[in-house]
Amino acid sequence: MKKKILLIEDDPIVRENTAEILSLANYSVVTAENGKTGIEKARADHPDLIICDILMPELDGYGVMQIIMRNKSLQHIPVIFLTAKTNHEDIRKGMNLGAADYITKPFEESELLSAVAVRMKQKKMLDKLKNENEEEIEHIRWKDLVKYFSGKERVSLKKGATVYNEGYSGNFIYYLIRGEVKTYKYNEEGKEFITRIYKEGNYFGFTSFLRNKGHYENAETIKNCILLKIPRSEFLTVIRQNPQLAYHFFDLLSLDLENVKDHLIHLAYDSVRKKTANILLKLEKEISNDGQIDISRSDLACLIGIAKETLIRTLKEFKEEDLITTNRKFIQITDREKLKRIN
Repeated sequence: MKKKILLIEDDPIVRENTAEILSLANYSVVTAENGKTGIEKARADHPDLIICDILMPELDGYGVMQIIMRNKSLQHIPVIFLTAKTNHEDIRKGMNLGAADYITKPFEESELLSAVAVRMKQKKMLDKLKNENEEEIEHIRWKDLVKYFSGKERVSLKKGATVYNEGYSGNFIYYLIRGEVKTYKYNEEGKEFITRIYKEGNYFGFTSFLRNKGHYENAETIKNCILLKIPRSEFLTVIRQNPQLAYHFFDLLSLDLENVKDHLIHLAYDSVRKKTANILLKLEKEISNDGQIDISRSDLACLIGIAKETLIRTLKEFKEEDLITTNRKFIQITDREKLKRIN
């Protein structure tokens, strides 16, 4: 039986062309011209996958996603956003609502079909797991997942301690109860490059965990930390028994990869001032305490991908322009809008 896809798109040309591509790939396609009609057809047809535009009349893609996630009969259906919006915050908003993936317009035929195939395979796997474990599942919500593993090994580490090294076995996934951790790599010249900073309430170490291979980066505490070590086998068992958790975990992976991709694009193409401004805005949102960004100048330089001397000079310029205030420990943004407009 053909897999059914609901395509919600207000542009008739895009809708027709996309539906034709999917039909030629042997999918059964149902179309809707706006979000309101799309929800009605989703309830009536129960598709295997929904492809949804974001900017639409009647009901936009975010509204469609919110309704789907509140409907028990629809919330298991993966949703791919098809959008011309490429702003990272817009993408993050959609993924936080529960979208499985996104494709930006214009797109290649192969990109569309590849994304659809991946989500179809994931849904098939999750449906199979759900059927196999329907009677014996102990249902766990994502926000309660850490409580389920609360009895596992807790590790207290001082600032500057190694959590794991590149190439070493990834038998655990880590949950950060307290403190902050950085992940980083070295280039061929031995220069450190920070890939991500994790704060309280974050999971990390899961990429190597899923590949069942050694870690591809190093992890080190940048504050005193308490970590929860969750064995790979036990985490995987819980995911298998609770299919809905897998969607959240895939979202977590997608967002993490999107963060890395976005970070690399800024490193490659932005000016030093623009890179520094973007990282400060990101850190204020992710790890600041009452707006105060507590990070060493060395780590901040490695995160931005510039020399420490260059960072100090740039921070001095920002301070003279009344964009930030600084002391030996903290950096605080004083004019967020001007910082966003730096080129």
